[in-house]
Amino acid sequence: MKDSPIAPRAVLFDLGGVVLDIDPGRSLALWQPHSRLSAEELRAAFHADEPWCRHETGHLPPEGFLAHLREVLALDCDTDTVRAGFNALLVAEIEETVRLLDAIRAGVPRYAISNTNPVHVAEIERAFPRLLPRFDRVFVSHEIGHRKPDEAAFRHVLAAIGVAAPEALLFDDLLPNIEAARAIGMQAVQVRGPEDVRRGLADRGLLERS
Repeated sequence: MKDSPIAPRAVLFDLGGVVLDIDPGRSLALWQPHSRLSAEELRAAFHADEPWCRHETGHLPPEGFLAHLREVLALDCDTDTVRAGFNALLVAEIEETVRLLDAIRAGVPRYAISNTNPVHVAEIERAFPRLLPRFDRVFVSHEIGHRKPDEAAFRHVLAAIGVAAPEALLFDDLLPNIEAARAIGMQAVQVRGPEDVRRGLADRGLLERS
């Protein structure tokens, strides 16, 4: 399905992999000395399983999720170490993309839509305090109760911002999310790096002219 030619009235950004650099290997490196699992077993065990998804939709509180991580990763450490490892995957702002976010034409609101959780949001606010305030509004899965690529996640955001699907432009790094957004009529660009963001904005006339 091709993008709609309608000029976007709102731009939606995923966080991890789009405006924030993510590296799960950093989490594994921090946890490995505390785990009874081999490096390969630890890597296989750290994935978005059912408790992870429940945590990201607000149905499992942080303490329950961190306890789950300790169990499934066979960790012999305290909760603070489990949390530190989980937060270690948040590396840094992707500076070029953040600059593009700031360069979007005046009058076009920018929103964040992210599959995330209260543990990571608290760390983002601590480690990157100027990032989330750049958005007109931040929609996180554990607050809205839906995760991408669930159609309900996109429809929730569209209803909240009062924009029709063809008038919304999504930047996301994961193809299933792109396909789900396009399936309901949204414009969507898969992001492999900042240049994809630049091109997607420029092609639609959304960048301020210097």
